Amino acid sequence: MELPRDELERMIFFEEARQRAELDHKENPLDPQVLTRWGGAMLELAHFKQGNEAVEMIELAIAKFQAALDIEPKKHDALWCLGNALTSQGFLFQEAEKAYSHFDEAKTCFQRALNEEPANEIYRKALEMTDKAPGLHAELQRQLAEQQIYHEASKTVQKKHQECCAG
Repeated sequence: MELPRDELERMIFFEEARQRAELDHKENPLDPQVLTRWGGAMLELAHFKQGNEAVEMIELAIAKFQAALDIEPKKHDALWCLGNALTSQGFLFQEAEKAYSHFDEAKTCFQRALNEEPANEIYRKALEMTDKAPGLHAELQRQLAEQQIYHEASKTVQKKHQECCAG
């Protein structure tokens, strides 16, 4: 499937940002801003991936954010990015318990970011939206289950039609 032009340009932009951050990290491995940029680019690139590739890319992004926070534990933008990554990762799990665990971790990150920068409305909104994640996850899983049932029913009808008309 070919990406629309604007999505392709976006993917190229974030791939170049990832490469720049990787090079910058080689020059200055203890710069938390470089690690945050690197993780951010990887998180954006994960949205262009499917299945295990998306999971792996998000896990790599999380590792970069955590490395930045190991260096500077109160780095609010890294906390916010980590919260976003954990939320994205949560939606990739079918099991509610796993997903909700990630949403809880994300909420903690957003709260910590907001504690560091209380006037930041983006952090405040992220914290509010995290409360809606379990409901959105449940709805997504319901829709996916309906699609699966429809797909299975369609295959059964096709098979019966072939059996009926083949003889």
